Parts: sequence; structure tokens; C-alpha cells
Amino acid sequence: MAAARIVPNRYTGDAGAGASFFNDVLGLETAMAMDFITIYRSPAQPMAQISILSEDPSGLRPAYSVGVDDVDAVHARAIEAGHEIVYALRDEPWGVRRFFVRDPLGDIANIVQNKDRV
Repeated sequence: MAAARIVPNRYTGDAGAGASFFNDVLGLETAMAMDFITIYRSPAQPMAQISILSEDPSGLRPAYSVGVDDVDAVHARAIEAGHEIVYALRDEPWGVRRFFVRDPLGDIANIVQNKDRV
């Protein structure tokens, strides 16, 4: 299992509200924009990203996301290690397979794999 990226998740009432700051001031490009999430990334380092969410469709608020190459294997290891799964492993309609796990610091981690890489 390899983690390809680790992305902080920030929450606000409007996922697109920071566009001028992230695009114009920081020079990031919009990698994805949906009604509940906008992801900005560095053109020079595409895995350097930040997610701005108005909400997560799960109803939970994961603090960060970890993109992995085998989400099923990570899920199995998390269960084996006794970590609390707070959102069951599933395929989401926007093209990812993910689950949420509570990390040892008490935060919720979104462990995610793009379905085109499953």
C-alpha cells in the first residue's frame, strides 16, 4: 500500500468561497469543483492539495484525506489493528471508494482511492 497524497480538509459554508485566494493569490489550480467540495492543487506539485468543503455527504467531517492505491487493504489493516471505522467502506457516486477511520489522535481520516485505480 502506498499513500499517494495527504490532503487537509477545511470546512466553510460555501466550498467555492476561497477561489480568488487559492487561485489568484496562491496560484493554485482548481482540480475539482462539486456542489459540496472544491479541491485546489499546485500546478508544479499536483499532489500538494487542499480540499474546501461545505459539508461531506457522509454527515461527518474528516480532518484530512489520504489517497491510497489499495483502499481495501488499508481497511482490512485498520480493522485488524482495532481502529474505529466511523464510515463503512463504500463506492461513492463521484468516482471514489473510501472509508473513514478514527486516528490515534481522535481525528477522522478519509481513506480514499479513485475508482479508476481500483
